[in-house]
Amino acid sequence: MSDAASCTAARWLSIVGIGEDGIAGLSPVAQKLLASAELVVGGKRHLGLAEALIHGRTLAWPSPIGDAVPEIEKHRGRPVVVLASGDPFHYGVGDLLLRSIPASETLCLPNASAFSLAAARLGWSLQDVALVSLHGRALEGIVRHLQPGAHVLALSWDGETPAKLATFLVERGMGNSTLTVLEAMGGPRERVRWATAAGFDLADVAPLNTIALQVTAAVDATVLPLVPGLDDTLFEHDGQLTKREVRAITVSALAPRQGELLWDVGLGAGSVAIEWLLRHPSLRAIGIESEPERAARAARNAAALGTPDLQIVQQRAPQAFAGLPAPDAIFLGGGLSNPDMLEMAWAALKPGGRLVANAVSIQSEARLIECFQRHGGELVRLDVSKAGRAGTGGVFVWRAAAPIVQWRARKP
Repeated sequence: MSDAASCTAARWLSIVGIGEDGIAGLSPVAQKLLASAELVVGGKRHLGLAEALIHGRTLAWPSPIGDAVPEIEKHRGRPVVVLASGDPFHYGVGDLLLRSIPASETLCLPNASAFSLAAARLGWSLQDVALVSLHGRALEGIVRHLQPGAHVLALSWDGETPAKLATFLVERGMGNSTLTVLEAMGGPRERVRWATAAGFDLADVAPLNTIALQVTAAVDATVLPLVPGLDDTLFEHDGQLTKREVRAITVSALAPRQGELLWDVGLGAGSVAIEWLLRHPSLRAIGIESEPERAARAARNAAALGTPDLQIVQQRAPQAFAGLPAPDAIFLGGGLSNPDMLEMAWAALKPGGRLVANAVSIQSEARLIECFQRHGGELVRLDVSKAGRAGTGGVFVWRAAAPIVQWRARKP
């Protein structure tokens, strides 16, 4: 066995993936590390699976789980094993540990993940499957993946998750979708069952389960497009809504990139922040809205449209900017009557950040022109007209919406 595998002082923390087959599924290296550890940390189920090999002290994960990290760090330089389900770095505890402990001090021995086991049982290619965790996360987070014909693998929160997901699918017009529930995979209690969402009747589902979903959508199902520009009817609003065509152009101008943070100032119905978040799961957004009813409405829209992680700050801007993490992009859909708003937003941007502001009134338009002259960027006028019926006859005419002046600029 190599120095790394023997868990020397340099690599004192071993993170070992364990399956439902317990120590029988562990490699000889993993078994030796477990037997020689002074401290073994894991869930009660993991500790029970490995009990026969453990000779050191055990520590079951506390709540919150992060409270165990200081205790683990007290053993730096001495052999410690952390047991985790399957692959510790795929929706596992590995990320938490390495926020405090350098990778150079750890050795990870992963096992097959629940996703890999489920794909193997069903004959699905993982590269063609959406992988989702519903463990400790809102059920609505799956919405972005509900595309016709899609295959989705989801880690459940508990034994009730499959039934809740089935009900959710029926409500969205996807009742013919197939849910396969895989329980305790890799162990003697493994069970694989399936049902349609509309006919879901699986009882006594084990808390440890993974859901395999094959999406079938009715013609009138609520399916989110893969590009910006959601239909306006999908949003609950009181009239303060960036309309579909303008919103698509606005999100394009904001130019989201992986991992970035948006401030949506004057959140309203939340449409721009929601469309931003839908572009990639790594994106983050903070919506600033002073009106309680609008803030609550935006939160409902975010949940319904699959972005429950939208953070909402109920406070008036620009006072709300204080203490917030610096944004990569800012959208100003309102509040331009405040003479300090644009300059304070510009100051808050990270270097290289983008600011996009939309103006409807002549006064707000004048402020954007001033900023354009001061900071550069682009000034664009957006005119949208839609065909509408004239009177009661069959004649249609063009009905123009109020023009939008949009300022787009990148901070040096």
